[in-house]
Amino acid sequence: MAISDEQLDRVATTVITGFLGSGKTTLLNALLAHDGMDKTAVLINEFGEIGLDHLLVREVSEDVVLLNSGCICCSVRGDLISGLRDLFVKRTRGEVPEFDRVIIETTGLADPAPILHTLMTDPLLTAKFRLDSVVTTVDALHGAGQLDDHPESVKQSAVADRILITKSDLADAKTLASLEARLRHLNPAAPIHAVTMGDIDPAKLFNAGLYDPTTKSMDVQKWLRDEAYEQHGDDPHDHGHGHDHAHDHHGHDHHHQAHAQDVNRHDDHIRSFCITFDEPLHWDAFVTWAEIFTQMRGESLLRVKGILNLVGETNPVAIHAVQHIFHPPATLPAWPDDDRRSKIVFITKDLGPQVIRESLHHLNAAVSETAEKS
Repeated sequence: MAISDEQLDRVATTVITGFLGSGKTTLLNALLAHDGMDKTAVLINEFGEIGLDHLLVREVSEDVVLLNSGCICCSVRGDLISGLRDLFVKRTRGEVPEFDRVIIETTGLADPAPILHTLMTDPLLTAKFRLDSVVTTVDALHGAGQLDDHPESVKQSAVADRILITKSDLADAKTLASLEARLRHLNPAAPIHAVTMGDIDPAKLFNAGLYDPTTKSMDVQKWLRDEAYEQHGDDPHDHGHGHDHAHDHHGHDHHHQAHAQDVNRHDDHIRSFCITFDEPLHWDAFVTWAEIFTQMRGESLLRVKGILNLVGETNPVAIHAVQHIFHPPATLPAWPDDDRRSKIVFITKDLGPQVIRESLHHLNAAVSETAEKS
């Protein structure tokens, strides 16, 4: 489970998602114009659909062009796996320049989970690429209505590592504040930035993964951001097993209270919380728990991140899941601080912290009891 140097050298991959018309293309154009983005490869659906402003340097093949910024732009006509594989092969053959980052732009109605699953499970892709961040764009004027009407929009915001409220110059302060509050309830940990015409420093969007290439080290605190849940206070029913942060959205978003009676707000079903365990966990107990929950409630586990204090392990183990897919665990070089508790962050749909916490606690106690008897 240890992280090798080869794994650390994998190409950082960012997924940009967001509803139709929320400004993904504008953001992409602005990002590629920044200095330092010349070693970036971009995967889009079709060249004709995205409307990149950059002049093309030359056409490498039917599906690959070089932009005057030095970036590589690829049109994915088939599936994502073949697109990324083809891009990597072209780099190996010297047909395209070296790149150290890939940006994948999804369609406006896309559920980001299948893309994340692909990056987490395909053997070649997991060996050559690593998920760095999920960036979601939300329209300042229309975002609230899209969250009301489209569950895909809610999911895109819930699983994001970074959220951008776009076209912020077109909305008044009250609308912006209300939308930001709603997004914060959906996703407490993701930094939220209001932007105009995609104008944002790329550094604010990238390097959100567990591995920080700028320091060549694992940045657990930046990746997990469990403090975002702690600041809302502990669950009074926790009884020492961990702090929870579980949102009751009703009544918190006054701007949308009027809609609550006649609109089934999809984000009312989303819960965000962090569970901590004081006692070390048995790996067998966690694996059993993960197998049960991913099989029975996989659709409810939108995203799971955590570091575990395991029995028999000196260093923490990082775990990451999207719905029913768990990324292979990795043993980290060291604990980030003196806190040795296991911390697991959950973003779920129609699934609260109590059943998760109690089931894992009881499984762990059962494994511990069996180990003591043997």
